[in-house]
Amino acid sequence: MSMFKEFREFAMRGNVIDLAVGVVIGAAFGKIVDSLVKDVIMPPLGFLIGKVDFANMFITLADGSKVAGPYETLKAAQDAGAVTMNIGLFINSMISFVIVAFAIFMVVKVMNKLKREEAPAPAAEAVTPEDIVLLREIRDALKK
Repeated sequence: MSMFKEFREFAMRGNVIDLAVGVVIGAAFGKIVDSLVKDVIMPPLGFLIGKVDFANMFITLADGSKVAGPYETLKAAQDAGAVTMNIGLFINSMISFVIVAFAIFMVVKVMNKLKREEAPAPAAEAVTPEDIVLLREIRDALKK
């Protein structure tokens, strides 16, 4: 029972819940960015540079055991059991990474701007011998 109580206290800390929310939102954001790259950015980019389909840009390293190459699509090569180097998928992943990194950079930049800097505490003035003498005189006057 004690271990359950410790786990509950750990799980209910603010940082753990914040982390869990961040992971869930990050996963959803990653899916959105992945769709943005695959479905919005790459098709026109591939069209502009010569009707290249980045999803099917690959190099066959070894023919498959089921069907010999050449293969029209990456899926056909994978279904045939071919060994491929998937250059197009790597380019998609790099673009996704750049978009996510830029979005995180912007969020951190905004958070830093919103964070209020605490005013530095006023420095304590050094106590001089004259101050000590005055404090003793006040103390003595209050005793009378």
